[in-house]
Amino acid sequence: METAELVDAMNKLLANYSVHYQKLRNFHWNVKGPDFFDIHEQFEQQYNTAKVSIDDVAERIRVFGQTPMSTMRDYLETSDIKESSTDLSAMEMVSEIVKDYEILLEHMFNVIEVALNNGDSGTVDMVNSMVKYTEKNHWMLTAFSKK
Repeated sequence: METAELVDAMNKLLANYSVHYQKLRNFHWNVKGPDFFDIHEQFEQQYNTAKVSIDDVAERIRVFGQTPMSTMRDYLETSDIKESSTDLSAMEMVSEIVKDYEILLEHMFNVIEVALNNGDSGTVDMVNSMVKYTEKNHWMLTAFSKK
């Protein structure tokens, strides 16, 4: 199995997930307004799940004997997801997270494609479960933001 392309794709997913995770924590801490309780709780649930996914991806890279990307500098340089300020409205925060989910899904689909091309069913299985969760959260946040 050719692992270089697969590890590269997983490191890009890892970088995007890591910036997304920190953005969720930022928004969890700083959301305000009438939807505070709903959004505050949702962001916490989502960053806790993101934390597990980050760990899964990093450990999967280790399975292939490689070192996962692990510095914020590398994450920020590699990630398509960008940091956000703390002065956004609650609905702007939700909109940012919806966009993040779209970016994460692109990277997940890329990892799956590379894994399939390399006969790596373990990575496909792992990322497929992430896709299901991400698609559901994308749908729920999109529905929430269309008041």
